[in-house]
Amino acid sequence: MSETPVLDPKPLRRGWTTGACATAATRAALHALWGAGFPDTVRITLPKGERPQFALSYTAQGDGWAEAGIVKDAGDDPDVTHGAEIRARVAVSTGGVTFKAGAGIGIVTKAGLPIGVGEPAINPVPRDMMRAQVADMAARLGHAPDVEITISIPNGEAIAKKTWNPRLGIKGGLSVLGTTGIVRPFSCAAWIASIHRGVDVARAEGLAHVAGCTGATSERVVQAHYGLSDGAMLDMGDFAGGMLKYLAKHPVDHVTIGGGIGKLAKLAQGEMDLHSKRSQVDMQFWSTAMSDPDVAGANTALEIYETKGASFAALVAHKALDAVNARFGGLGMRFDIVVIDRAGQIIGTAQ
Repeated sequence: MSETPVLDPKPLRRGWTTGACATAATRAALHALWGAGFPDTVRITLPKGERPQFALSYTAQGDGWAEAGIVKDAGDDPDVTHGAEIRARVAVSTGGVTFKAGAGIGIVTKAGLPIGVGEPAINPVPRDMMRAQVADMAARLGHAPDVEITISIPNGEAIAKKTWNPRLGIKGGLSVLGTTGIVRPFSCAAWIASIHRGVDVARAEGLAHVAGCTGATSERVVQAHYGLSDGAMLDMGDFAGGMLKYLAKHPVDHVTIGGGIGKLAKLAQGEMDLHSKRSQVDMQFWSTAMSDPDVAGANTALEIYETKGASFAALVAHKALDAVNARFGGLGMRFDIVVIDRAGQIIGTAQ
């Protein structure tokens, strides 16, 4: 019989990403821009269907523009942007939806990030969420969906110094992040306990194949690729080591690890905690592994992939598998690795 993990009886409270707050502020500002006035609260639909409601903390309006602000609530996560005010100013424009960086929002200055050099550091999913709000509100209120959106975060430049943005070449402020809109509370003990519980359930159901993935996109791709049930999907996140150590004591026949190239590059280096605050991609490691001195000057693993192509993704997959087998091989489990790009395509495998 497997051990029953002891869970914290008080569940941690979820919060909302900067992207979700920016999206809600955009919707509120559009209300005012197109003649409906500022609402007291605004509700948006997140990528997975949740519909949170946000109260406005700031409003302003002028000729051809309107602006709304929302104070970010990161729940019980120790997020440096918790309590920051995320503002969105919308202005009448032409040619669709465009984005600008206001005060406290960084500008991308190095390659290898999902946003091009010179662009405001507003990630693809938040951009898509804001575009969807423009389309919806334009249809509702009878206006052309042509809007310039300026996101700002008062004091954002100072807050950004506490993040990895300066190292990544994001200058002048914070990034607008988020893929689900939800901030999951960061607690090693609570999260790892939930992984343990997932392993226990999978074993109790007699599942021979489980998968741990670094995020929602990789989880979706791996699940579809192997036709796995929901119960086979372990909520690994950044805690590869926490999952693998528990599986070493409570084994399953076949374990798949899936994720983006940045996270799995760290696993390939032998890192077992993949969080950005506790491990980084080692460019010298990859320069040596690839016998390519140019790689040492890369900014991110994504930049290496964009420059070197599929050979790098394949190398990441095989070295990640080697790292896992070096620590956890010989226990009767079979491991494989699936590397996925941001579009949800499999770009490297090893087994």
